[in-house]
Amino acid sequence: MISSEHRDSDPLAEPASARSIVVNGVRRPFPADPRTSLLDFLREHLNLTGTKKGCDQGQCGACTVLVNGTRINSCLSLAIMHDGDEVTTVEGLGSASALHPLQRAFIKHDGFQCGYCTPGQICSAVGALHEVERGVPSHVTEELVEPMHASRSEMRERMSGNICRCGAYSNIQEAIADYIGDAA
Repeated sequence: MISSEHRDSDPLAEPASARSIVVNGVRRPFPADPRTSLLDFLREHLNLTGTKKGCDQGQCGACTVLVNGTRINSCLSLAIMHDGDEVTTVEGLGSASALHPLQRAFIKHDGFQCGYCTPGQICSAVGALHEVERGVPSHVTEELVEPMHASRSEMRERMSGNICRCGAYSNIQEAIADYIGDAA
């Protein structure tokens, strides 16, 4: 039997009904199996299939979602690790009738071919822009004490973890540049 002292320090000792995650603005209970990845929770338990399973090893970025505004590879994270967190998937960024401006830019610039990686690309771009806003440097950030700018080279570096097997990189970069207002 787990003592009440141990229960207070061990989140897994809490009843499953006490733990939840907010996905696209809706509070959801966790699956019964604590080994369920965040990716599988989203796809198989919540039927949010925009987030794709690509490599299932954190190397392609197809499963990128935002957790509390920060981009992560959902295949590398257990759902239970996000108790109380806010998760945003591509479905939560916009809807068919009210697309996120970055989603519109992807359409305008044909930033997809097969479309498989597109949800991860869009979530990653939104997360990368949040990083720039917060002043999180990348490998190409030149000035660390001045306000950061989401330049083309900055965004190209930040998006390098997302693979497009169709090779739509130039269109993806154009869509992001259009969204941030960098027409150069």
